[in-house]
Amino acid sequence: MDLLTVSGISLTERETVVLQNVSFTQQAGQKVALAGESGTGKSTLLQVIAGLIQPSAGEVHANGSRVRGPADILVPDHPGVAYLTQNSALPHSLRVEQVLRYANKRPAAEAQALYELCHISHLAERRTDQLSGGEQQRVALARLLLGSPRLLLLDEPFSNLDRVHKRILQGIIEDLGQRLGITCLLVSHDPADTLSWADEIMVMRQGRIVQQGPPEQVYQQPVDEYTAALFGDYNIVRGADRQALAPVVKRKAAETVLLVRPEQFVLGPQSRGTLLGTVKAVRFYGSYYELEIVLPETMIRVRTARNEWKPGSLVPISVLPGAEWNMKK
Repeated sequence: MDLLTVSGISLTERETVVLQNVSFTQQAGQKVALAGESGTGKSTLLQVIAGLIQPSAGEVHANGSRVRGPADILVPDHPGVAYLTQNSALPHSLRVEQVLRYANKRPAAEAQALYELCHISHLAERRTDQLSGGEQQRVALARLLLGSPRLLLLDEPFSNLDRVHKRILQGIIEDLGQRLGITCLLVSHDPADTLSWADEIMVMRQGRIVQQGPPEQVYQQPVDEYTAALFGDYNIVRGADRQALAPVVKRKAAETVLLVRPEQFVLGPQSRGTLLGTVKAVRFYGSYYELEIVLPETMIRVRTARNEWKPGSLVPISVLPGAEWNMKK
């Protein structure tokens, strides 16, 4: 069942195109993430879905009815949809207990269970201006959840949080679907945060969705270098090096390049599909080593859990079966 349907959304502001014919659906319970560089329209799209911005074209339907923007209703609001902004925007100097009591639409026992889920029970008597950024964000989330939303829009919820508060909030968001049956659509300033969470990732560029699919596909088979770069380091292998490392791929050397993540290379015995390279540098990063290796026509970076190579060593290089991904130049 589709909980959210976004159809042909476009937006032009001051002669600048912000969104271009964006369409997708989200099923109840499906975890969807929007990824892309700053300024690609992610947050704007979320605000359109929340009914806070009126699109130039297209429609949004949530919970079976059309979401109406500011041009249609005086106070933007849609039943069953909640929007968490980057800034918590809590009332200043009120006690947390007051903020939550004014918003509560649940029985007392349910509300208390929700506060425990959000790790804020101990904050009840604190004033909002005495909270850390992570605590404010969790209180703001709890306040929204008190309204029993079915769809929760999360606009860069981890922005400006330290590692500890970020991990806490990530755990809470993970629990929302499992314990409360809430469907989440999330935008993160760090797309890598979405890989372990999302069921589906939509990559945006210049107001368009340029790739959509499961995290594994988006990470391992990006449509272009822009998408590849969003989710981590990568290598582009061209020409004769590409042909040597991917001999089973049909001959497309003039049309395509080979994209390989650093951890998808194999260092080991020489066989068909291997290429000799020279180790230029070895760097230790705690959980892995990174080797800088010079091939006949390309320089690559390789990650390995164990390392037996030194600068100047010759090393056979191959690619994990099925890991290589050919892209047009």
